[in-house]
Amino acid sequence: MRAEPPLARFRGILEKRLGWTTTDIEAVPILPVLAERAAARRLSETDYLNRLAGREWPEETTVLAERLSITETYFFRHGDQFRALSRQVLPERLAARAGQRVLRLLSVGCSSGEEAYSLAITAHQLRPAPDWIISVQGVDANREMLRRAGQAQYSEWSLRETPADVRERWFRRTGAGFDVVDEVVASVRFAEHNVAGPDEPRVWQPGRYDVIFCRNLLMYLTRETVATLLGRITDSLAEGGALFLGHTDTLGSHPDGFTVEQFGDTVYYRRVARRPAPAPEPRPRIPERPRRARRPPEDPRTRALELLAGERFAAALDIVPPDDLLLRGVLLAQLGRLEEAREVAQRLIDAGVPNPDAHQLLGVCLEPGDPEPAQGQYRLAAYLDPSFAMPRLRLGLLARRRGDAREAADELSAALALLPRETEERITLFGGGFGRLMLSSLCRTEREAAMSRGTRR
Repeated sequence: MRAEPPLARFRGILEKRLGWTTTDIEAVPILPVLAERAAARRLSETDYLNRLAGREWPEETTVLAERLSITETYFFRHGDQFRALSRQVLPERLAARAGQRVLRLLSVGCSSGEEAYSLAITAHQLRPAPDWIISVQGVDANREMLRRAGQAQYSEWSLRETPADVRERWFRRTGAGFDVVDEVVASVRFAEHNVAGPDEPRVWQPGRYDVIFCRNLLMYLTRETVATLLGRITDSLAEGGALFLGHTDTLGSHPDGFTVEQFGDTVYYRRVARRPAPAPEPRPRIPERPRRARRPPEDPRTRALELLAGERFAAALDIVPPDDLLLRGVLLAQLGRLEEAREVAQRLIDAGVPNPDAHQLLGVCLEPGDPEPAQGQYRLAAYLDPSFAMPRLRLGLLARRRGDAREAADELSAALALLPRETEERITLFGGGFGRLMLSSLCRTEREAAMSRGTRR
Protein backbone atom coordinates (compact mmCIF):
# COMPACT_ATOMS: atom_id res chain seq x y z
CA MET A 1 0.00 0.00 0.00
CA ARG A 2 1.29 3.44 -0.94
CA ALA A 3 2.14 5.67 2.01
CA GLU A 4 -0.01 8.77 2.42
CA PRO A 5 1.86 11.91 1.24
CA PRO A 6 3.20 14.02 4.15
CA LEU A 7 1.11 17.07 3.18
CA ALA A 8 -2.16 15.12 3.18
CA ARG A 9 -1.26 13.40 6.42
CA PHE A 10 -0.31 16.70 8.10
CA ARG A 11 -3.65 18.20 7.04
CA GLY A 12 -5.51 15.26 8.53
CA ILE A 13 -3.69 15.66 11.84
CA LEU A 14 -4.43 19.39 11.93
CA GLU A 15 -8.11 18.63 11.42
CA LYS A 16 -8.07 16.16 14.29
CA ARG A 17 -6.02 18.21 16.76
CA LEU A 18 -7.20 21.75 16.00
CA GLY A 19 -10.50 21.20 14.21
CA TRP A 20 -9.20 23.11 11.19
CA THR A 21 -10.21 22.33 7.64
CA THR A 22 -7.52 22.93 5.02
CA THR A 23 -7.69 23.68 1.33
CA ASP A 24 -5.24 23.13 -1.49
CA ILE A 25 -3.91 26.66 -1.04
CA GLU A 26 -3.40 27.71 2.59
CA ALA A 27 -3.10 31.32 3.68
CA VAL A 28 -0.09 30.10 5.68
CA PRO A 29 1.86 27.44 3.67
CA ILE A 30 1.96 24.37 5.87
CA LEU A 31 4.75 22.27 4.30
CA PRO A 32 7.49 24.69 5.46
CA VAL A 33 5.98 24.58 8.95
CA LEU A 34 6.11 20.77 8.90
CA ALA A 35 9.79 20.83 7.96
CA GLU A 36 10.59 23.50 10.55
CA ARG A 37 8.82 21.76 13.43
CA ALA A 38 10.27 18.33 12.60
CA ALA A 39 13.75 19.86 12.62
CA ALA A 40 13.05 21.69 15.90
CA ARG A 41 12.07 18.38 17.51
CA ARG A 42 15.08 16.62 15.93
CA LEU A 43 12.85 14.14 14.15
CA SER A 44 12.37 13.13 10.54
CA GLU A 45 9.12 14.37 9.04
CA THR A 46 7.73 10.84 9.17
CA ASP A 47 8.66 10.36 12.83
CA TYR A 48 7.33 13.82 13.67
CA LEU A 49 3.97 13.00 12.04
CA ASN A 50 3.87 9.64 13.83
CA ARG A 51 4.45 11.36 17.18
CA LEU A 52 1.87 14.07 16.43
CA ALA A 53 -0.73 11.51 15.36
CA GLY A 54 -0.19 9.36 18.44
CA ARG A 55 -0.88 10.33 22.01
CA GLU A 56 -1.73 13.91 22.98
CA TRP A 57 1.14 16.36 22.49
CA PRO A 58 -0.32 19.63 23.83
CA GLU A 59 2.91 21.68 23.84
CA GLU A 60 3.46 20.95 20.15
CA THR A 61 -0.20 21.54 19.29
CA THR A 62 0.11 24.98 20.89
CA VAL A 63 3.15 25.79 18.75
CA LEU A 64 1.34 24.70 15.59
CA ALA A 65 -1.64 26.90 16.48
CA GLU A 66 0.74 29.84 16.86
CA ARG A 67 2.60 29.16 13.61
CA LEU A 68 -0.44 28.51 11.44
CA SER A 69 -3.00 30.99 12.77
CA ILE A 70 -4.07 33.98 10.72
CA THR A 71 -3.83 36.69 13.37
CA GLU A 72 -4.19 40.04 11.59
CA THR A 73 -6.89 42.16 13.17
CA TYR A 74 -7.55 45.71 14.42
CA PHE A 75 -9.86 47.66 16.72
CA PHE A 76 -13.53 48.04 15.74
CA ARG A 77 -13.08 45.88 12.66
CA HIS A 78 -16.29 45.72 10.58
CA GLY A 79 -17.72 48.92 12.02
CA ASP A 80 -21.24 48.07 10.87
CA GLN A 81 -21.37 45.26 13.42
CA PHE A 82 -20.20 47.53 16.24
CA ARG A 83 -22.85 50.08 15.25
CA ALA A 84 -25.49 47.36 15.54
CA LEU A 85 -23.99 46.36 18.87
CA SER A 86 -23.99 49.86 20.34
CA ARG A 87 -27.26 51.18 18.91
CA GLN A 88 -29.52 48.14 19.09
CA VAL A 89 -28.14 45.09 20.91
CA LEU A 90 -26.50 46.53 24.02
CA PRO A 91 -29.32 49.00 24.88
CA GLU A 92 -31.72 46.01 24.88
CA ARG A 93 -29.35 43.88 26.98
CA LEU A 94 -28.77 46.71 29.47
CA ALA A 95 -32.53 46.95 29.98
CA ALA A 96 -32.77 43.18 30.44
CA ARG A 97 -29.92 43.16 32.99
CA ALA A 98 -31.11 46.18 35.00
CA GLY A 99 -31.82 44.02 38.04
CA GLN A 100 -28.33 42.45 37.98
CA ARG A 101 -26.29 45.40 36.66
CA VAL A 102 -23.89 42.97 34.95
CA LEU A 103 -23.07 42.64 31.26
CA ARG A 104 -21.00 39.73 29.90
CA LEU A 105 -19.50 39.42 26.42
CA LEU A 106 -17.35 36.75 24.74
CA SER A 107 -14.82 36.98 21.90
CA VAL A 108 -14.12 33.55 20.34
CA GLY A 109 -10.87 33.52 18.40
CA CYS A 110 -9.79 36.78 19.99
CA SER A 111 -6.25 36.71 18.54
CA SER A 112 -4.16 39.58 19.98
CA GLY A 113 -7.10 41.12 21.84
CA GLU A 114 -8.30 44.00 19.67
CA GLU A 115 -11.81 42.55 19.31
CA ALA A 116 -12.19 41.80 23.03
CA TYR A 117 -11.07 45.29 24.02
CA SER A 118 -13.34 46.81 21.34
CA LEU A 119 -16.28 44.97 22.93
CA ALA A 120 -15.27 46.20 26.39
CA ILE A 121 -14.90 49.81 25.23
CA THR A 122 -18.32 49.73 23.55
CA ALA A 123 -19.93 48.33 26.70
CA HIS A 124 -18.17 50.87 28.94
CA GLN A 125 -19.37 53.71 26.72
CA LEU A 126 -22.99 52.61 27.17
CA ARG A 127 -23.14 51.42 30.78
CA PRO A 128 -25.70 53.52 32.67
CA ALA A 129 -23.58 53.99 35.82
CA PRO A 130 -20.06 53.18 37.08
CA ASP A 131 -21.36 50.43 39.36
CA TRP A 132 -22.36 48.26 36.40
CA ILE A 133 -19.94 45.35 35.99
CA ILE A 134 -18.61 44.81 32.47
CA SER A 135 -16.98 41.42 31.87
CA VAL A 136 -15.43 40.41 28.55
CA GLN A 137 -13.87 36.96 28.03
CA GLY A 138 -11.49 36.40 25.12
CA VAL A 139 -10.45 32.89 24.06
CA ASP A 140 -7.93 31.67 21.50
CA ALA A 141 -5.69 28.65 20.91
CA ASN A 142 -2.68 30.81 20.05
CA ARG A 143 -0.66 31.30 23.25
CA GLU A 144 1.60 33.98 21.77
CA MET A 145 -1.38 36.06 20.65
CA LEU A 146 -2.91 35.76 24.12
CA ARG A 147 0.36 36.97 25.65
CA ARG A 148 0.22 40.05 23.45
CA ALA A 149 -3.44 40.56 24.28
CA GLY A 150 -2.63 40.57 27.98
CA GLN A 151 -0.12 43.38 27.47
CA ALA A 152 -2.84 45.65 26.01
CA GLN A 153 -0.25 47.59 23.99
CA TYR A 154 -0.91 48.39 20.32
CA SER A 155 0.54 50.22 17.36
CA GLU A 156 -1.02 53.08 15.46
CA TRP A 157 -1.90 50.60 12.70
CA SER A 158 -4.12 48.59 15.07
CA LEU A 159 -6.16 51.76 15.73
CA ARG A 160 -6.57 52.72 12.08
CA GLU A 161 -10.40 52.43 12.24
CA THR A 162 -10.71 53.88 15.77
CA PRO A 163 -12.40 57.33 15.95
CA ALA A 164 -10.31 60.15 17.41
CA ASP A 165 -12.60 60.68 20.42
CA VAL A 166 -12.41 56.96 21.29
CA ARG A 167 -8.62 57.07 21.09
CA GLU A 168 -8.57 60.07 23.40
CA ARG A 169 -10.85 58.52 26.03
CA TRP A 170 -9.92 54.84 26.05
CA PHE A 171 -6.22 54.77 25.12
CA ARG A 172 -3.03 56.32 26.49
CA ARG A 173 -0.40 57.34 23.96
CA THR A 174 3.08 56.00 24.70
CA GLY A 175 6.41 56.18 22.94
CA ALA A 176 5.73 52.80 21.35
CA GLY A 177 2.09 53.37 20.39
CA PHE A 178 -1.08 53.12 22.50
CA ASP A 179 -2.02 51.37 25.75
CA VAL A 180 -5.63 50.47 26.56
CA VAL A 181 -6.71 52.32 29.73
CA ASP A 182 -6.67 50.35 32.98
CA GLU A 183 -10.45 50.65 33.44
CA VAL A 184 -11.04 48.62 30.29
CA VAL A 185 -8.12 46.21 30.81
CA ALA A 186 -9.52 45.27 34.24
CA SER A 187 -12.81 44.16 32.65
CA VAL A 188 -11.23 41.79 30.07
CA ARG A 189 -9.86 38.31 30.73
CA PHE A 190 -8.13 35.95 28.29
CA ALA A 191 -7.98 32.15 28.30
CA GLU A 192 -6.23 29.61 26.12
CA HIS A 193 -8.90 27.37 24.60
CA ASN A 194 -8.92 25.10 21.56
CA VAL A 195 -12.48 25.02 20.20
CA ALA A 196 -11.83 21.51 18.85
CA GLY A 197 -10.84 20.30 22.30
CA PRO A 198 -12.89 19.25 25.32
CA ASP A 199 -15.54 21.49 26.85
CA GLU A 200 -14.10 24.28 29.02
CA PRO A 201 -16.48 25.03 31.95
CA ARG A 202 -14.73 28.33 32.72
CA VAL A 203 -15.79 29.59 29.30
CA TRP A 204 -18.99 27.76 28.40
CA GLN A 205 -21.77 28.18 30.96
CA PRO A 206 -25.54 28.05 30.28
CA GLY A 207 -27.09 31.45 29.57
CA ARG A 208 -23.97 33.34 30.65
CA TYR A 209 -23.29 35.80 27.82
CA ASP A 210 -25.25 38.76 26.48
CA VAL A 211 -23.14 38.99 23.33
CA ILE A 212 -20.80 36.56 21.57
CA PHE A 213 -18.52 37.52 18.69
CA CYS A 214 -17.21 34.57 16.64
CA ARG A 215 -16.06 36.18 13.43
CA ASN A 216 -14.17 34.68 10.49
CA LEU A 217 -13.49 31.45 12.37
CA LEU A 218 -16.15 28.95 11.26
CA MET A 219 -14.88 28.81 7.69
CA TYR A 220 -11.56 27.38 8.91
CA LEU A 221 -13.12 24.61 11.00
CA THR A 222 -14.30 21.12 10.10
CA ARG A 223 -18.03 20.48 9.96
CA GLU A 224 -17.93 18.47 13.19
CA THR A 225 -16.03 21.20 15.03
CA VAL A 226 -18.44 23.87 13.78
CA ALA A 227 -21.41 21.85 15.05
CA THR A 228 -19.82 21.41 18.48
CA LEU A 229 -18.83 25.08 18.73
CA LEU A 230 -22.26 26.35 17.68
CA GLY A 231 -23.89 24.07 20.25
CA ARG A 232 -21.72 25.57 22.99
CA ILE A 233 -22.39 29.11 21.78
CA THR A 234 -26.14 28.53 21.66
CA ASP A 235 -26.26 27.12 25.18
CA SER A 236 -24.03 29.89 26.57
CA LEU A 237 -26.05 32.81 25.19
CA ALA A 238 -28.73 34.29 27.41
CA GLU A 239 -32.23 34.46 25.93
CA GLY A 240 -32.30 37.68 23.93
CA GLY A 241 -28.50 37.63 23.62
CA ALA A 242 -26.83 38.26 20.27
CA LEU A 243 -24.35 36.28 18.17
CA PHE A 244 -22.20 38.08 15.59
CA LEU A 245 -20.45 36.01 12.92
CA GLY A 246 -18.01 37.02 10.22
CA HIS A 247 -19.33 38.16 6.86
CA THR A 248 -18.25 34.84 5.33
CA ASP A 249 -20.15 32.77 7.92
CA THR A 250 -23.88 32.10 8.15
CA LEU A 251 -26.35 30.01 10.13
CA GLY A 252 -28.89 30.06 7.31
CA SER A 253 -32.30 31.75 7.24
CA HIS A 254 -33.96 29.63 9.97
CA PRO A 255 -31.25 28.67 12.49
CA ASP A 256 -32.21 26.47 15.42
CA GLY A 257 -32.43 28.53 18.60
CA PHE A 258 -32.07 31.92 16.87
CA THR A 259 -33.93 34.56 14.95
CA VAL A 260 -32.14 36.48 12.19
CA GLU A 261 -31.96 40.22 12.94
CA GLN A 262 -30.88 43.07 10.69
CA PHE A 263 -29.50 46.50 11.52
CA GLY A 264 -28.47 48.66 8.60
CA ASP A 265 -26.28 46.53 6.36
CA THR A 266 -25.37 43.93 8.95
CA VAL A 267 -27.06 40.74 10.13
CA TYR A 268 -26.76 39.10 13.54
CA TYR A 269 -28.56 36.30 15.39
CA ARG A 270 -30.74 36.68 18.49
CA ARG A 271 -31.03 33.79 20.94
CA VAL A 272 -34.58 32.61 21.55
CA ALA A 273 -35.97 29.99 23.90
CA ARG A 274 -35.92 26.52 22.43
CA ARG A 275 -39.20 24.68 22.35
CA PRO A 276 -39.29 21.95 24.96
CA ALA A 277 -39.21 18.44 23.59
CA PRO A 278 -42.58 16.65 23.70
CA ALA A 279 -43.08 14.50 26.75
CA PRO A 280 -42.57 10.79 26.06
CA GLU A 281 -45.54 8.49 26.12
CA PRO A 282 -46.01 6.92 29.56
CA ARG A 283 -44.90 3.31 29.74
CA PRO A 284 -46.35 0.62 31.94
CA ARG A 285 -44.73 0.67 35.33
CA ILE A 286 -42.65 -2.40 36.13
CA PRO A 287 -42.10 -3.04 39.82
CA GLU A 288 -38.46 -2.63 40.75
CA ARG A 289 -36.51 -5.00 42.90
CA PRO A 290 -35.83 -3.67 46.36
CA ARG A 291 -32.47 -1.97 46.59
CA ARG A 292 -30.19 -2.09 49.56
CA ALA A 293 -29.67 1.65 49.75
CA ARG A 294 -30.84 4.69 47.86
CA ARG A 295 -28.73 7.75 47.26
CA PRO A 296 -30.04 10.55 49.48
CA PRO A 297 -31.87 13.26 47.53
CA GLU A 298 -29.89 16.42 46.83
CA ASP A 299 -30.56 19.24 49.26
CA PRO A 300 -32.87 21.70 47.43
CA ARG A 301 -31.18 24.73 48.96
CA THR A 302 -27.72 23.58 47.89
CA ARG A 303 -28.99 22.93 44.37
CA ALA A 304 -30.76 26.31 44.27
CA LEU A 305 -27.52 28.06 45.24
CA GLU A 306 -25.69 26.18 42.46
CA LEU A 307 -28.32 27.28 39.96
CA LEU A 308 -28.06 30.86 41.23
CA ALA A 309 -24.29 30.77 40.73
CA GLY A 310 -24.91 29.53 37.18
CA GLU A 311 -27.46 32.33 36.59
CA ARG A 312 -30.33 29.89 36.11
CA PHE A 313 -32.58 32.00 38.29
CA ALA A 314 -35.99 30.69 37.23
CA ALA A 315 -34.91 27.07 37.72
CA ALA A 316 -33.53 27.95 41.15
CA LEU A 317 -36.74 29.72 42.15
CA ASP A 318 -38.74 26.61 41.26
CA ILE A 319 -36.92 24.49 43.84
CA VAL A 320 -35.97 26.92 46.60
CA PRO A 321 -37.46 25.81 49.96
CA PRO A 322 -40.56 27.90 50.84
CA ASP A 323 -39.12 28.95 54.21
CA ASP A 324 -35.83 30.23 52.73
CA LEU A 325 -37.03 33.80 52.26
CA LEU A 326 -33.59 35.36 51.73
CA LEU A 327 -32.65 33.08 48.85
CA ARG A 328 -36.14 33.48 47.37
CA GLY A 329 -35.84 37.26 47.58
CA VAL A 330 -32.42 37.27 45.90
CA LEU A 331 -33.73 35.13 43.04
CA LEU A 332 -36.76 37.37 42.57
CA ALA A 333 -34.47 40.40 42.39
CA GLN A 334 -32.22 38.70 39.83
CA LEU A 335 -35.29 37.97 37.70
CA GLY A 336 -36.22 41.66 37.80
CA ARG A 337 -39.26 41.10 40.05
CA LEU A 338 -38.08 43.83 42.37
CA GLU A 339 -41.40 44.61 44.06
CA GLU A 340 -41.85 40.98 45.11
CA ALA A 341 -38.24 40.81 46.28
CA ARG A 342 -38.72 44.01 48.25
CA GLU A 343 -41.74 42.53 50.04
CA VAL A 344 -39.70 39.46 50.98
CA ALA A 345 -36.87 41.62 52.35
CA GLN A 346 -39.33 43.66 54.37
CA ARG A 347 -40.86 40.51 55.85
CA LEU A 348 -37.42 39.42 57.02
CA ILE A 349 -36.73 42.83 58.56
CA ASP A 350 -40.14 42.98 60.24
CA ALA A 351 -39.48 39.63 61.93
CA GLY A 352 -37.67 41.60 64.60
CA VAL A 353 -34.34 39.77 64.48
CA PRO A 354 -31.35 41.87 63.25
CA ASN A 355 -30.75 40.65 59.72
CA PRO A 356 -27.96 42.38 57.75
CA ASP A 357 -28.59 40.22 54.67
CA ALA A 358 -32.23 41.35 54.54
CA HIS A 359 -31.14 45.00 54.59
CA GLN A 360 -28.62 44.25 51.83
CA LEU A 361 -31.39 42.66 49.76
CA LEU A 362 -33.71 45.61 50.34
CA GLY A 363 -30.93 47.96 49.22
CA VAL A 364 -30.51 45.96 46.03
CA CYS A 365 -34.26 46.26 45.38
CA LEU A 366 -34.34 50.02 46.05
CA GLU A 367 -31.17 51.01 44.20
CA PRO A 368 -32.47 51.00 40.59
CA GLY A 369 -35.29 53.43 41.47
CA ASP A 370 -33.75 55.61 44.20
CA PRO A 371 -30.13 55.18 45.34
CA GLU A 372 -30.52 57.34 48.48
CA PRO A 373 -32.72 54.96 50.53
CA ALA A 374 -30.65 52.07 49.17
CA GLN A 375 -27.59 53.69 50.78
CA GLY A 376 -29.38 53.70 54.11
CA GLN A 377 -30.08 49.98 53.86
CA TYR A 378 -26.47 49.21 52.94
CA ARG A 379 -25.23 51.24 55.91
CA LEU A 380 -27.58 49.32 58.20
CA ALA A 381 -26.29 46.02 56.81
CA ALA A 382 -22.68 47.12 57.40
CA TYR A 383 -23.52 48.36 60.92
CA LEU A 384 -25.25 45.11 61.89
CA ASP A 385 -22.34 43.03 60.58
CA PRO A 386 -19.04 44.96 60.33
CA SER A 387 -17.43 41.96 58.56
CA PHE A 388 -19.97 42.07 55.70
CA ALA A 389 -18.05 43.14 52.55
CA MET A 390 -20.92 43.41 50.08
CA PRO A 391 -22.67 46.52 51.51
CA ARG A 392 -19.34 48.36 51.62
CA LEU A 393 -18.82 47.49 47.96
CA ARG A 394 -22.26 48.82 46.99
CA LEU A 395 -21.72 52.00 49.06
CA GLY A 396 -18.39 52.58 47.31
CA LEU A 397 -19.91 52.16 43.86
CA LEU A 398 -22.80 54.48 44.70
CA ALA A 399 -20.35 57.10 45.96
CA ARG A 400 -18.45 56.80 42.68
CA ARG A 401 -21.68 57.32 40.78
CA ARG A 402 -22.48 60.61 42.55
CA GLY A 403 -18.87 61.84 42.32
CA ASP A 404 -17.86 61.58 45.99
CA ALA A 405 -14.27 60.42 45.45
CA ARG A 406 -13.24 60.35 49.11
CA GLU A 407 -16.18 58.25 50.33
CA ALA A 408 -15.86 55.95 47.31
CA ALA A 409 -12.17 55.31 48.06
CA ASP A 410 -12.89 54.69 51.77
CA GLU A 411 -15.77 52.28 51.21
CA LEU A 412 -14.03 50.39 48.40
CA SER A 413 -10.89 50.05 50.51
CA ALA A 414 -13.01 48.61 53.32
CA ALA A 415 -14.69 46.18 50.92
CA LEU A 416 -11.31 45.13 49.52
CA ALA A 417 -10.04 44.37 53.02
CA LEU A 418 -13.16 42.37 53.92
CA LEU A 419 -13.60 40.37 50.70
CA PRO A 420 -10.94 37.72 51.45
CA ARG A 421 -12.95 36.71 54.53
CA GLU A 422 -16.42 37.05 53.00
CA THR A 423 -18.42 33.81 52.98
CA GLU A 424 -18.91 31.97 49.71
CA GLU A 425 -22.66 32.02 50.25
CA ARG A 426 -22.81 35.81 50.52
CA ILE A 427 -20.68 36.18 47.42
CA THR A 428 -23.08 33.86 45.58
CA LEU A 429 -26.12 35.75 46.89
CA PHE A 430 -24.92 39.32 46.37
CA GLY A 431 -21.93 39.14 44.02
CA GLY A 432 -23.91 39.45 40.78
CA GLY A 433 -22.46 36.22 39.40
CA PHE A 434 -18.85 37.20 40.07
CA GLY A 435 -16.41 35.44 42.34
CA ARG A 436 -14.11 36.78 45.02
CA LEU A 437 -11.22 37.59 42.66
CA MET A 438 -13.36 39.49 40.15
CA LEU A 439 -15.06 41.50 42.90
CA SER A 440 -11.67 42.35 44.39
CA SER A 441 -10.44 43.45 40.96
CA LEU A 442 -13.54 45.63 40.58
CA CYS A 443 -12.85 47.23 43.99
CA ARG A 444 -9.25 48.02 43.06
CA THR A 445 -10.15 49.47 39.67
CA GLU A 446 -12.97 51.67 40.99
CA ARG A 447 -10.93 52.78 44.00
CA GLU A 448 -7.99 53.81 41.82
CA ALA A 449 -10.35 55.68 39.50
CA ALA A 450 -11.92 57.48 42.47
CA MET A 451 -8.55 58.39 43.97
CA SER A 452 -7.30 59.61 40.61
CA ARG A 453 -10.38 61.80 40.19
CA GLY A 454 -10.02 63.17 43.72
CA THR A 455 -6.37 64.06 43.06
CA ARG A 456 -7.22 65.91 39.84
CA ARG A 457 -9.74 68.01 41.72
